[in-house]
Amino acid sequence: MKTLLARFARDESGATAIEYGLIAAGIAAVIIVAVNNVGSKTQNAFTRVNNNFGK
Repeated sequence: MKTLLARFARDESGATAIEYGLIAAGIAAVIIVAVNNVGSKTQNAFTRVNNNFGK
């Protein structure tokens, strides 16, 4: 039983998976912010073009 607990304490594979998950979540958050920002700017550009066609 003692060796089982010692082996469990040394095992870092779960920690590595969690780290990869946190990195993926951080990258996803950056992508979401970037796409949202670009989408807003694109919408504003199309709105300006549409308004200028009406004049």
